[in-house]
Amino acid sequence: MSTPTITASVTIAGETVPRVELTPVAVDLLRSLWEEHGPLMFHQSGGCCDGSSPMLFMAGEFITSDQDVRLGQFNIAPANEPSQPLDFWMSAEQFNYWSHTFLTVDVVPGRGSGFSAEAPRGVRFLIRSELMTTMTPFAGSAETETVQEDAVATSSKAVPA
Repeated sequence: MSTPTITASVTIAGETVPRVELTPVAVDLLRSLWEEHGPLMFHQSGGCCDGSSPMLFMAGEFITSDQDVRLGQFNIAPANEPSQPLDFWMSAEQFNYWSHTFLTVDVVPGRGSGFSAEAPRGVRFLIRSELMTTMTPFAGSAETETVQEDAVATSSKAVPA
């Protein structure tokens, strides 16, 4: 049986559409890292360099605050196994820039940040993004509605259900 793509549950109040998913190779790596380290969490800052990539920490090792947004929660456990919840957090400032995108967490060869749990394995997590085809019910501001019109005009792929 092959590893599936996993889409995070919706965790932002008032939203109904998921914002982030894991590729099968990311799921496999995360399961292996969970076995080694225990519960995990992602944080995506918005800084330059290493801050541009999602960082994987042991759950609770990176302290989040009201300056962070929990975009979703994955259950990375194989079928019929106990739950393995993994939260995906993003800095609120970065979320302001990326709020109109759907994110896919993938894995590529190369050295990531020394602080991210996958670094010793010679791979790093990478974000692939695409414009969402709808912003509803994300926000009701005029700025968001303009972003929505732009997203519809430039993207033909629907957001995963």
